Amino acid sequence: MKILVFEYISGGGCNREELPDSLAREGLLMLKALLEGLGEIPDLEITVMLDARLSGGRVPPNVRTVLIGRQDDCFIRFEQLVERQDAVWPIAPEFEGILFSLSGTVERLGRTLLGSGSEAVRLAGDKYETYRCLRYRQIQTVHTRRLEEVSAFQGESIIKPVDGAGGGSCLIRDAGTFARTVERLRGTGSYIIQPHLYGEKTSLSCLFKSGRAWLLSVNRQEFDMVDDQYRLAAIQVNYREDPGPYRELVGRLAKAMPGLWGYAGIDLIETAEQVRVLEVNPRLTSSFAGLNEALGVNVAALVLQLLQGDPVIRRRADKTVTVQINQKTDDE
Repeated sequence: MKILVFEYISGGGCNREELPDSLAREGLLMLKALLEGLGEIPDLEITVMLDARLSGGRVPPNVRTVLIGRQDDCFIRFEQLVERQDAVWPIAPEFEGILFSLSGTVERLGRTLLGSGSEAVRLAGDKYETYRCLRYRQIQTVHTRRLEEVSAFQGESIIKPVDGAGGGSCLIRDAGTFARTVERLRGTGSYIIQPHLYGEKTSLSCLFKSGRAWLLSVNRQEFDMVDDQYRLAAIQVNYREDPGPYRELVGRLAKAMPGLWGYAGIDLIETAEQVRVLEVNPRLTSSFAGLNEALGVNVAALVLQLLQGDPVIRRRADKTVTVQINQKTDDE
């Protein structure tokens, strides 16, 4: 099988602008883990797109690398490469419809998409529509409104882009900050507002297929607060010893969003009263980088098993592994 792997940030999606350090670091963590997993599977020919500025020791020698330079149109190059493959594994943020567009291209060209279908990506990529979907299915989530529907400060809140991928959120602590933020964001896109809940921030690493789900691990997310914005700092993968209490939630999510396929991550906020779903990420997440070591399983191989039937999950390890996202400097 010929497989194209395209991680958007490190793969040339930002080839005509400055590479965002934190996102590139996250992208390379996921890319490295995925390529290592695929490399353990016989009879695969792997091609990976890579920003030319990141060349040099980033990719295993048995993987074909296509460098994307400043002069290249990343999306045209992606489509050209897709046509030569049997399957494609895109990893991309949901903002600006990037993952939706890439997934749609793979579907249009009739290749096997190693990820959720484009319509599931569209739904999960819209935080407000995801909220409506989960609420309709009576899945506990965080009350969400479109920012334009809110005319006054209503308590400590979080404002997020409707299609943001973790970043770009802003903590609103008072009426003055609310008014200034609304004015600053006017005309710059679509945003949602949610109450700011204090609790443990966790995530679930899962496999999905046709309305069914397999829970791999429960993870703990650690955030830094910088200028009233949450920034992911680290993830403790396989943090909970007993993931059992989360299985019912994952099963209900699978039925609520049956288009989810392959690996996906679920972000949660856990208070003393409830576990609520914050986001559904229909793609590889940073937790993926620690799963092989934490569980002793090749998750890439499990995803490929979904093409033929159910995954056979045999854990050879059970430990907590920390994936460091934010590399602090001595001055921090």
